[in-house]
Amino acid sequence: MGMNVDLIFKIAGIGILLAVLHQVLTRSGRDEMATMTTLAGIIVVLFMVIQLVNNLFTTVRTMFQLY
Repeated sequence: MGMNVDLIFKIAGIGILLAVLHQVLTRSGRDEMATMTTLAGIIVVLFMVIQLVNNLFTTVRTMFQLY
């Protein structure tokens, strides 16, 4: 359970950081860089979620002895 809370806080931290970076880059006139930064952050979060889903499927497979 502690790991899931840590993951939620990591995702929230990345989201806050991305929001701040996006605002700073947009206001400095670098709209393309802001978009690319946001896209990179979303990809990082998606990889984190994909790893978690993979762990879930592995646990379910092990639990029901499906090989």
